[in-house]
Amino acid sequence: MKMKIIYYNGFDLPDEGAAFNAMMPEAEVRKWHAGDHEPADYALVWKPPIEMLANRTELKAIFNLGAGVDAMMKMVDQLPTNVPVIRLEDAGMAEQMADYVSSAVLRYYRHLDDYQQQAAHHRWQPKWPDNKKEFTVAVLGLGVLGSVIARRLQQLHFPVLGWSRTKKNLDGVICFSGTNELTTCLAKARVVVCILPLTPETSGILNRTTLSALPKGAYVINVGRGAHVVEEDLLTLLQNAHLAGATLDVFQTEPLPAAHPFWQQHKVTITPHISAQTLLDDAYIQIAEKIKHFEKGLPVTGVIDRSKGY
Repeated sequence: MKMKIIYYNGFDLPDEGAAFNAMMPEAEVRKWHAGDHEPADYALVWKPPIEMLANRTELKAIFNLGAGVDAMMKMVDQLPTNVPVIRLEDAGMAEQMADYVSSAVLRYYRHLDDYQQQAAHHRWQPKWPDNKKEFTVAVLGLGVLGSVIARRLQQLHFPVLGWSRTKKNLDGVICFSGTNELTTCLAKARVVVCILPLTPETSGILNRTTLSALPKGAYVINVGRGAHVVEEDLLTLLQNAHLAGATLDVFQTEPLPAAHPFWQQHKVTITPHISAQTLLDDAYIQIAEKIKHFEKGLPVTGVIDRSKGY
């Protein structure tokens, strides 16, 4: 008998089930619709309605079609406790994220944002280059994606710091951990990159107090979640020139409302949540391999620790 897989994607990609079925011909894949209570072995989801999963105790695993699981964690208390929730690990996202972050860091290091503003006013004013050895970047979050970002920045010869909730070790990176060491880490950074998972402990972690710990003239890059940043505090510190600029790919409300003050702030670079997009073929290959492990009784990686929220 074929294994049964249900899937739901808020982006409503029409050929998604067929694409996954092509990789796992031994499975019967169906798109979930409201009222579908037929049994299934596995679920592939992105921002699903709770009705889809609440009483699915027969599932062997729920696969989240992305690295961020904050949407799933909002409903975690309603999910069957016996069913593991598994996130994507990389699936082509790490390289995209490293490209995005490194391009933003290089833009600030080479003053390209300043030159863009000068060009808009027909000004020709060369700036003295920064000392790269002093252009330190702090990466908040040293998981799969954060570690790749840190290594890429090292390859570009920037000094790299790292911060995580629990102690991590990464070659060549000075690592900090825990609430007490956050401001110490930030005080040494010219640029801070946020790639943390969103949990109750990390929500609003970049606020007036922590952002003020950055040296005057520092920059913020957020590719984690919009809720990591207290947007009003960031705007205040940009307006009073404590911070020199911010590159934001994620926001508290998405799409970013047309009346939001970020649109009028020339120190803010806005992109529409594209720093790392799920490459479906890579994602399906990874999920298919994990399902095969499940079927053989082998362990899999990427299982969410519900007590931590990631």
